Amino acid sequence: MTRTFPGRVDVAVVGSGPCGAAVARTLSERAPGLTVAVFEAGPQLTAEPGRHVKSIADPAARAEARRRSEGPAPAPDGRTARPGTYLLPDGYRAPGEDGLPAAAMSRNVGGMGVHWTGACPRPGESERIGFLPDLDDLLTEAERLLAVRHDAFDDAPFTGLVRARLAAAFDAGRSANRTVRAMPLAVRRDADGRVTWSGTDVVLGDATLAHPGVSLHADAHVRRVRTAHGRVTGVLVRDLRHGGEQEVAARAVVVAADALRTPQLLWASGIRPPALGRYLNDQHQVVLAARLAEVMDPGAGEAGHATAAARHSGVSWVPYTDAEPFHGQVMQLDASPVPLADGVVPAPGSIVGLGWFCAKDIRAEDRVTFDTTRTDADGMPAPRVHYTLTARDRATLDAARKAVRRAAEALGRPLDAEPITLPLGSSLHYQGTVRMGESDDGTCVCGPDSQVWGTAGLYVAGNGVIPTATACNPTLTSVALAVGAARHIAAALR
Repeated sequence: MTRTFPGRVDVAVVGSGPCGAAVARTLSERAPGLTVAVFEAGPQLTAEPGRHVKSIADPAARAEARRRSEGPAPAPDGRTARPGTYLLPDGYRAPGEDGLPAAAMSRNVGGMGVHWTGACPRPGESERIGFLPDLDDLLTEAERLLAVRHDAFDDAPFTGLVRARLAAAFDAGRSANRTVRAMPLAVRRDADGRVTWSGTDVVLGDATLAHPGVSLHADAHVRRVRTAHGRVTGVLVRDLRHGGEQEVAARAVVVAADALRTPQLLWASGIRPPALGRYLNDQHQVVLAARLAEVMDPGAGEAGHATAAARHSGVSWVPYTDAEPFHGQVMQLDASPVPLADGVVPAPGSIVGLGWFCAKDIRAEDRVTFDTTRTDADGMPAPRVHYTLTARDRATLDAARKAVRRAAEALGRPLDAEPITLPLGSSLHYQGTVRMGESDDGTCVCGPDSQVWGTAGLYVAGNGVIPTATACNPTLTSVALAVGAARHIAAALR
């Protein structure tokens, strides 16, 4: 059996995660006459392309979908990845450096957008990209594409109490838009209480999936971006189902893999701006759990059955500020992706998981490079991570540990003696390796429209484009930047 990819399209998109999907959706709405092909190296997990795995009702089918996302091979040294992801097998730490031992990726239609927790906070203060005058408009459009809500679980048990206690501990001295509040979530909640988390299928939307000019190709690994005379000309795609490679001509190419594989593809293609792979930015993370003090179980009705409101508990947000350069994601038991210890039978919503994400001191020395002699499991140049925490990073971590404990004590009783500092890379929020800049000054890979400097028609998308030190979940921002790129492409090619 063989299959044939399009020989020529207007736009080739590499990667089918939220950002690649946002590009396809925006192009289908703004320039419906263009042809768009989305190439994804991983398999399609569900009949609806990019459906969130938490929407798969059968536990065995859900586990199988996650397993199929876990790439070519497990890590050989006993490190454990989160379900649905796989770790760098080697090259994650250079001698004498901290490295990113938990750096992980997913490989499937929908990318990490079928596994994520749906948190979509807006960046604030120095997290914001100051040279983008239309940033708020782009963020609003990203909220539309992701179907973001600000009130998804406001009626859940103890949510108001959690926020009131956190506000008492953190709100003093903050500006009005940086106070404790509900976490914006990419989620739909039906009248019967069912919850559907936004996967990449939501970003694509039914109209884009049905659009005759838009095609999605799973198990299709883009190995090179082709260029000539300073302009992109197309991509080379390998068919992972049946073998063979095919050239696909394109007027524009958007590489929307992730912050490790996007620079890898550019480097392999001979596209190597000075900043490529540099300014690698993780969000180091501390966690703690607490049990709410002085509460009673609200989840039982008169007949002793759980009420609809108790099926899901709230997700709250302590925003980043420059004075406290971390961001708190506060997830009550029913909303948390991390199971608690067996034997704990609390009132619904009364066990609270607190995760504090820290902004990184951004440096050119923190980077991913690519081996000229060794290849990875896909035959691509093997990545090598160089990454070290600075003295300021360690001070931020210490302050975050104190802040998360303060939050736990405000809520009630901490369940651990000390906060846990997760291995570097655990955030899955890597940024900066194809960063955006205002001008081609050697410190950035692309301009404000996400077009790569020096290669007309080549664009990058994903978390790697974000140029600022952030602590908030990056998906909303990266989708917003992808929308900006797609608008620029639509105007250029229409």
